[in-house]
Amino acid sequence: MVYTEHIEEVRRAVAACGRHVDIVAAVKMQTKETVDELMRVAPDFILGENRVQELTAKYDPSYRWHFIGQLQTNKVKYIIDKVELIHSLDRTELAREIEKQAAKHGKVQDCLVEVNMGSEISKGGVAPEDAEGFIRELADYPHIRVRGLMSVLPNLGDTPELRALYARLKDLFDGTKKLSCANYSADILSAGMSGDYKIALEYGSDMIRLGRTLFGERIYPASAVTDGAQ
Repeated sequence: MVYTEHIEEVRRAVAACGRHVDIVAAVKMQTKETVDELMRVAPDFILGENRVQELTAKYDPSYRWHFIGQLQTNKVKYIIDKVELIHSLDRTELAREIEKQAAKHGKVQDCLVEVNMGSEISKGGVAPEDAEGFIRELADYPHIRVRGLMSVLPNLGDTPELRALYARLKDLFDGTKKLSCANYSADILSAGMSGDYKIALEYGSDMIRLGRTLFGERIYPASAVTDGAQ
């Protein structure tokens, strides 16, 4: 089920921030029928999947796809020809595999460096203080183009603590714009999900990732197998 009234609320929030913002629909656990329904009412949305197996099962080349979950190196080969953007590049071994698979397909893969702003053990991402060094390291991979940063902020509600983390993320992103790396463009800050996307928009996010807002609460089967999805 797609909550069309929520789509209009999201569009109003995006319009109010006065800049272009891409809306990524997090379609984890959604059926192909629900995905098609969303695309009929919001064809400008991008589809974001957390799980490789689900992405390959639902994949339709007429839609735009991003990979937004934690990505295992042995599964890069299944999505490299399907996704525009990988949001969760956070370690050297993953960069090596993306480079290898992208070279095989003769493409340059757009990626975001994931930053773990809340230092949460359960989430991926490089530490904020390591982000610039990791971006510099990625200059060694000609088939990777780093477009900016992604972060999943802690679930803190609208609190000073959360806003401080968003302010720090924005400062970090702006600071990376000064880097002189051939394959780094710093034009995407992907932050904000259903619980905090309006706050994220206040702090400069130009790509938000929404699941619950669009589809309601997910129902997870007891036998669900994850790909390290957040």
